[in-house]
Amino acid sequence: MILGNRSLGEFVLDQRAFIALIVLIIVFASMSDTFLSGSNLVTMTRHVAYNAILALGMLLVILTAGIDLSVGSIVGLSGIVAGVMLKGMNLTLGDLLNTTAYPSVLVVVLVSILVGTFVGWINGVLITRFNVAPFIATLGTLYMARGAALLISNGSTFPNLRGSEALGNTGFSFIGTGRPLGVPTQIWLMVIVAVLVWVLVAKTPFGRWLYATGGNARAAELSGVPVKRVTTRVYMISGACAALAGLIIASELTSAAPQAGETFELNAIAAVVIGGASLAGGRGSVKGTLIGAFVIGFLSDGLVLVGVSSFWQVFIKGAVIVLAVMLDQVQERLSTARAAAAAAASVKKEKEVAARST
Repeated sequence: MILGNRSLGEFVLDQRAFIALIVLIIVFASMSDTFLSGSNLVTMTRHVAYNAILALGMLLVILTAGIDLSVGSIVGLSGIVAGVMLKGMNLTLGDLLNTTAYPSVLVVVLVSILVGTFVGWINGVLITRFNVAPFIATLGTLYMARGAALLISNGSTFPNLRGSEALGNTGFSFIGTGRPLGVPTQIWLMVIVAVLVWVLVAKTPFGRWLYATGGNARAAELSGVPVKRVTTRVYMISGACAALAGLIIASELTSAAPQAGETFELNAIAAVVIGGASLAGGRGSVKGTLIGAFVIGFLSDGLVLVGVSSFWQVFIKGAVIVLAVMLDQVQERLSTARAAAAAAASVKKEKEVAARST
């Protein structure tokens, strides 16, 4: 069966994330009466939000055929930076200065996001200037960012991050617990980030450069695409998204722990791949990534809701990631075969036309 220029198999593979999401909803709804309740759907979407924000940043990196393993550590580092600033920073300069500063929540948020962006910039510089493979570069910054969080906090958790009205730094908990227009703040943030990334990918020259870089970096560079600048910027955006996710988690829990965000990079990569992006670069979409994030989030919360052992939860998540990569390879082979068949048909037609003309 052919749908447009694609076979039924290609169509199903292309829509695999949406199909998987529908199957998950049907299965868990049949196993739990509360799965489709309004309160549970809102709770699950709140959990999806920070993974989706991480995945949207990861999407840009994967579009350029890169990978960012440092995002989970940036989640923990940004929360610790926010915790230090909200609890008060001791500023000392010899006999000239000895005071404790309590920045406003806006300053705390901006500085934390800048820290994440800076880690992303380091990744970009290592990859573009020193030709370090993305896997190795971001693996190194994964440990560096986690180590920095542990050093800053001395391995401790910063509790009670609500701030103090007397110090003028209240309001941090609003990021994780506020409900503007009745919708949780983190869901609004997910929507805003998704729209911004969609505009960047689909409506700007930078988006076209992303796909060109991932498709063939050398050809893109020869055609005038600033490949190194594009690569550095996508890692910076990924770092900023990870820092925002870290702020959401710290705000929701009103505490910051240096261990926060461990293995979150795997959820982000899984969401992007399940959403139809290719790890080889050059293929992926915001819509697919969002659906992939919902698949991962609903799967995790659904397994908890129906009482599946935490050990089995880890196993099932790993199996889903492996299956997603296998399906991506199948889709890649089908697309290559279809392109080869189309090229062969075109050559055959040209020969027939040439034969008739003679």
